[in-house]
Amino acid sequence: MQDRSLPTLQDIERARERIRGSALYTPLDYSETFSRLSDNEVYLKLENLQKTGSFKLRGALNKITALAESGALTGVVAASAGNHAQGVAYAARGRGVPCTIVMPEGASLAKIMATQRYGARVVLYGDDYDAAYGHASEIAMREGLTYIHAFDDPDIIAGQGTIGLEIAEQLPDVRAVMVPMGGGGLAAGIAIALKSLRPDVKIYGVQAKAVPAFRRALDLGAIETVPGEPTIADGIAVRRPGVLTFEAAKRYIDDIVVVEEDEIARAMILLMERSKLVVEGAAATTVAAILGKKVPSGLGKVVAVLSGGNVDVVVLSRIIEHGLVESGRYLRLAVTIQDRVGALRDLLDIVARLRANVLTVHHQRVGSHIHLGQTEVEIDLETRDHAHIQLICDTLRQAGYEPIIRD
Repeated sequence: MQDRSLPTLQDIERARERIRGSALYTPLDYSETFSRLSDNEVYLKLENLQKTGSFKLRGALNKITALAESGALTGVVAASAGNHAQGVAYAARGRGVPCTIVMPEGASLAKIMATQRYGARVVLYGDDYDAAYGHASEIAMREGLTYIHAFDDPDIIAGQGTIGLEIAEQLPDVRAVMVPMGGGGLAAGIAIALKSLRPDVKIYGVQAKAVPAFRRALDLGAIETVPGEPTIADGIAVRRPGVLTFEAAKRYIDDIVVVEEDEIARAMILLMERSKLVVEGAAATTVAAILGKKVPSGLGKVVAVLSGGNVDVVVLSRIIEHGLVESGRYLRLAVTIQDRVGALRDLLDIVARLRANVLTVHHQRVGSHIHLGQTEVEIDLETRDHAHIQLICDTLRQAGYEPIIRD
């Protein structure tokens, strides 16, 4: 029977030996920008640079290697929104083991294709991870495959815990660690490792407010399935905590905070602009929590675990646009002007004097709200911030225009 107890520090150290040479020892980078914005010394643990683009490889490698060592490995199946899928597929290919992955029907096309490139058979089923998990369990029973759980497994937790060992080595005087929490395997592993070595280190889990399963479970004192809403942090959109990971959260996690969608999008953009790092929504939650002052200032050296970088470019472009609007960096403005020579030039002269960059201009002469002899001009502008937008609108009104901000 499978051991269902939480792994120990010794288990995590054995896991590191198993995955050594297969998983990368990822960098820990100090961020001057995020330190200044948060009143803490912020370091970024770059698991987005891990092979397969996510920390999930560590747990998958440890689990599949442990199974191979015991001789109990003929084929594996897993359920995942993407990152666990790629980790399991990669690890299984390395062992020459057949692999089936069940993913939600709305999973990122990029993650589906990446999983298939690692040699896995991909089955799309259900609207979310929980539905995919149920179907994968059925496949495991029907086809006699070994199910590789995404988080509620001692070997998986131990594999993820190797990140905690690295943090302890890279930053011996670390004071706090921020960890994304979906199913809780990453947070559980890191917390067990660090609390065993440094009981004084604070471990904060971070969840998207749209799917706050652990926060709800800790508040109630019992596991339940939360309804969940759409979130750009799809990698942590798990609606029900695991039994083992919930036990770990109660014993080792100091607090769990939640972040809003706009905070996550803003963090993703800042990570791209200031740190030149592309991360997925789940990974950006830790930086979002730090910037949102969800943890105390003056803690000292705080590590934000950037858990993965697998984000679809189409989704990324939408997030960038949304984030620019939210931060006052982008403005779509509609202005009605007289349909005469020089009228557009007069309007754009005002915009130019205010140092807004014109991205696109669109004319429309026909419409129920456009009178004869007038034309509506829709302008997309690159702006500095919300104060700059307010200045533009106020100046246009003073010049006799009636600007309308469009979504």
